[in-house]
Amino acid sequence: MSSVVSGVSGAEVTDVFISSGESVSLSCHDALHQCSSTTWIYNNYTSSSAVEVFAGGINKNNTERSERLSLTSDCSLNIYNTTQHDGGVYTCRQYVNGHHLGPDSQVYLHVLHVSSSSSSSSSQTEIRANTSVTLSCQLFSYDCDYVLSYDGFQLVWMNQTDVDLQTDSRYQIRSDEHDCLISLTTTLVNEDDNTELRCVLKHKNDIKTSVTYTVRFTEQRGPVSAVLTDSSVRKDPTVI
Repeated sequence: MSSVVSGVSGAEVTDVFISSGESVSLSCHDALHQCSSTTWIYNNYTSSSAVEVFAGGINKNNTERSERLSLTSDCSLNIYNTTQHDGGVYTCRQYVNGHHLGPDSQVYLHVLHVSSSSSSSSSQTEIRANTSVTLSCQLFSYDCDYVLSYDGFQLVWMNQTDVDLQTDSRYQIRSDEHDCLISLTTTLVNEDDNTELRCVLKHKNDIKTSVTYTVRFTEQRGPVSAVLTDSSVRKDPTVI
């Protein structure tokens, strides 16, 4: 499979799957020397308008995330500490004397992100035992519902032994394919100390990326500290 998402005709298209908080480098194929001819254009999943993030190899500094962006010596685009808002399609384009030289390079960046809420607060990071918590795992892409409709792609919640939590009555799992979201609701008990709840993006038997939510007790029967950790299965982001 060369690409999940169809790009512009003639463009070289790549899909990259990561979890939020990771850093990633998006390749620009056939970039010209010193990047002075290189322009990177970004389209996100909420708007059809394109934004130039680099032009002529220079950071445009026109977005809140500009300080997290840089170019490498081969004109690849580095994104540091990615958030769900970085999901989208990135186009690397070459201009010489004002003329567009093709083909473009397109990278579809798919970011997996988990957020939590409890019955007492929508943004609480510390909760007590016997409190209900809901974890929402969402894929942020330019066209995420198309990705999940592609044969073999799915979002699942698993435990640390890779058992699908859909089969455990302690957990209520709900899916929303249109919003590319799968939520898990459970009541944490004292025995959940160091429990790992893992949201996984799978393609058939291949794990593309994952995020682990680790529950740790600060003291017995005391507050529960909910720690979100990155658990991508590879050191490098998954690229198709």
